[in-house]
Amino acid sequence: MVKIRKGKKEDLPFILDLIKELAECENASDKVSIGVKELENDGFGDKPLFYFLIAEINSKIVGMAFYYIKYSTWKGKCLFLEDFIVTKKFRSQGIGKKLFEEIIRIAKKLEMNRVMWQVLDWNNEAINFYKKYNASISDEWLDGRLTKEQIRKFTL
Repeated sequence: MVKIRKGKKEDLPFILDLIKELAECENASDKVSIGVKELENDGFGDKPLFYFLIAEINSKIVGMAFYYIKYSTWKGKCLFLEDFIVTKKFRSQGIGKKLFEEIIRIAKKLEMNRVMWQVLDWNNEAINFYKKYNASISDEWLDGRLTKEQIRKFTL
């Protein structure tokens, strides 16, 4: 029996493991630089920067949905699904469906104007999952970013 619940501070070591598993799936294991302490500071302070849901089977964490609220100047408040993973051994058992549908319920309850996420263009399994919900998958927007090192080196 799968249980979906809100994440707690004590879950963060397991969340970090899932983040690393997702990075491995995306061929980016070397890109994870965050640690449990930073997750704790950012997610459980006076103004949390993120929230997460946990999927459990027999009190064992088998998946998570990691999200935050962002604001679009065109659409208003949006829920951004940053990471969404079910550990490999437990995939294709409906756990992802339960997590994603709980994200949709949260967005509905909070009166969000949309739910947003990113998916790699080669991840057909994920793309097909989202398409089951009639989701739009855009190929026109490109990601832009500056790294912490680039920000640090910037001079005015």
